[in-house]
Amino acid sequence: MPQENLNDLRAFVAVAQECNFTRAAARLGVSQSALSHTIRQLEARLGVRLLARTTRAVAPTEAGQRLLEGIADHFEGIDAQLDALGALRETPAGTVRIVSSELGISQVLWPKLQPLLKENPDIKVEITLDNGLNDIVSEGYDAGVRRGEHLARDMISARIGHDLRYIVVAAPEVVERYPVPQHPRDLAQLPCVNFRLQSANRNFPWEFREDGHDLRVKVEGQLAFNNIFLVLDAALAGFGYAYMSVDLAEPHLKAGRLLQVLDDYCPFFDPFHLYYPSRRQASPAFRAVLAALRRNT
Repeated sequence: MPQENLNDLRAFVAVAQECNFTRAAARLGVSQSALSHTIRQLEARLGVRLLARTTRAVAPTEAGQRLLEGIADHFEGIDAQLDALGALRETPAGTVRIVSSELGISQVLWPKLQPLLKENPDIKVEITLDNGLNDIVSEGYDAGVRRGEHLARDMISARIGHDLRYIVVAAPEVVERYPVPQHPRDLAQLPCVNFRLQSANRNFPWEFREDGHDLRVKVEGQLAFNNIFLVLDAALAGFGYAYMSVDLAEPHLKAGRLLQVLDDYCPFFDPFHLYYPSRRQASPAFRAVLAALRRNT
């Protein structure tokens, strides 16, 4: 069987198992548009519909389920054998340059890269903190980290984190002093601490969901920072409501230093992805970094 046919079948297995083109594309390290094209070509070549698609979900058809059950175990066995050969590859060495937001660094990059770097002293990683949407090619980076919905179409991407959720929090004294917001629009009348996107010259939008529709609210307050940890400090100090990830707020919620409001309006967002321009000629160091970041996602 030609190699491209095997790649097409591997792509089908990923989509059928994930029931989602976005997650399957991240798993395979390809763009979503390229993956959709591959599946259409495979279905045309086989002359049978393999996947049933709706606006919200993807699921194998009867023919697709039969094919999945017949080939999935074989690909898993092949992958296991290839992974076992990893120890025989050349020792990874070199420098990998990554640009990321501070949240991407603190929640994903730093925790996941520490074990890799301790085991591989010849790998060097340069991490630049930037909350903007960087052009990694022109700026000389090997890769960047963004939330999935902000990925450029011409980039390869790989999911490296779990789904994100942003919530609204405030210190107990703020909740006691001001009316508790019952709807996201109520925040416009309350003191808030903004997170400033310096490269975009605007504040980070406070995004909510109501009855299946996205809702953005503009808030005001005395303070705005381009550092999310300073936003957290200001919220803890009682300067107003703040909008941040659950992971960042959670220790303070458990300790009672912060209280959460508007829980029903706070949705989940696409997780962090590593994005990069090409899979070709990737250095051993980059492949090692990518493997470490994709682990346990």
